[in-house]
Amino acid sequence: MLYPVYALLFADSGLSEAQISSLFALWSVTSFTLEVPSGVLADRVSRRLLLAAAPLLAGAGFALWVLLPSYPAFAVGFVLWGAGGALGSGALEALVYEGLAAAGAAHRYPRLIGRSRAVATAAVVVATPLASPVLAAGGYAALGAASVAACVCAAAAGWALPEAPRDRAASDDGDGEAGVLRDALAEVRRAPALLGVLALLSVLSGAEALEEYLPLLARSTGVSDTAVPPLVLLVTAGTAVGQWCAGHATRWAGPALCAAALLLAVGAFSGHPAGMLGVAAAFGVLAWAGVAVETRLQERISDRSRATVTSLAGIGTETVGLLFFAVYGLGSVWAGPGALFAVLAVPFLVVGLLLWRPR
Repeated sequence: MLYPVYALLFADSGLSEAQISSLFALWSVTSFTLEVPSGVLADRVSRRLLLAAAPLLAGAGFALWVLLPSYPAFAVGFVLWGAGGALGSGALEALVYEGLAAAGAAHRYPRLIGRSRAVATAAVVVATPLASPVLAAGGYAALGAASVAACVCAAAAGWALPEAPRDRAASDDGDGEAGVLRDALAEVRRAPALLGVLALLSVLSGAEALEEYLPLLARSTGVSDTAVPPLVLLVTAGTAVGQWCAGHATRWAGPALCAAALLLAVGAFSGHPAGMLGVAAAFGVLAWAGVAVETRLQERISDRSRATVTSLAGIGTETVGLLFFAVYGLGSVWAGPGALFAVLAVPFLVVGLLLWRPR
């Protein structure tokens, strides 16, 4: 429940938009630094264990935010959240893909991963409307307590996931972590197409960075603070629809992404609450296209270094995220959220145009 309004918590604690952007940047730097080491770790130890530990770190950060609302506490919380995100990044995708491959159902990966994310997003859709009455009744402390409880439940779910047996001999050849990382880098160097998929996935991940500013975009349309969660909910619902449709009609990814970029720019720049409909549709298309590209990545990498290579995609994600945060933070001096969202829709338009070209 804290998610749709935590940017407001920062603002209400006296932070400027530039300071908020610096927190998001710290979050990305933490994830960036730990991304590959955590991927290597996931190729060496139980991925299920990592998926159980990751949410607990995020929950600790949320608790710190509401107990000690200040810039230092927010910064430490983002470090914890970034560390938790890095632990789960790569591990989950590798666990799911290898589990399906072991069952002879690797072709089901895009539908399963997309629909599982849609169900997860639907949980956010359920929680988001509750943020307004809970905020009114118990303030940010109540929202924080609910969010910590959700993280504990997520840890239990991670531990309950089935994990297919792995060839420990192949992943434990005596070189340890260095050998896993070396093999992953060699795999990327040998396949230029794999490097291109990593780049595409990194750019599309810019939507994740923009999500952090959705409450500020919603507030800029002139609505009250209590109306911000429903508008964020609208965009979340759009994302869930895109995730649910993953694996279908992917040949239209190019034109669909171009249309999404235009909808995002026009909807955000309109400055009207109705413009959030266009933003919601755009986020849905971006989520749908992201699963399609991610599936191409999983199809091109080996089991031995699967989590590590997937974590390399996370490095690209964090790099793009940092660039988006920097543009937004610097641009906030001269422009509002609507104009900044419109500018940051341009990279998605470029990707759409590239995908639209003949193969």
